[in-house]
Amino acid sequence: MVDDEPSFAQSMALLLKSKGYNVTVVLDGKKALEMIKKDPPNVVFLDIIMPDMDGRTILKRIREFNPTLPIIMMSGYLQDSKVEKKMDIYNGSEMFYKGDDFSKALELLESVLKTD
Repeated sequence: MVDDEPSFAQSMALLLKSKGYNVTVVLDGKKALEMIKKDPPNVVFLDIIMPDMDGRTILKRIREFNPTLPIIMMSGYLQDSKVEKKMDIYNGSEMFYKGDDFSKALELLESVLKTD
């Protein structure tokens, strides 16, 4: 999970861990890219708006070395067609809105893992 908001990331990670998933939380894009290159996860939850490197840039860079890794983009903002269009360009898997219930994130994760 890549998100610059520690409280959100830890809360969501706790839920996913309680369902049996192994979760690593990374708070910045540069470290996330290093970790994903070194030991690719099965899925990445990736926040779109972050201060050091935004999620779209991270997604684009991931696609340069891993074009098939499932990525669930996250945003605290309402649905944005520009974001979703860019996600499609770089093969983002799904979109989770942080205002939704965490159970929705769990559903997206399970859906992505089934198609993987």
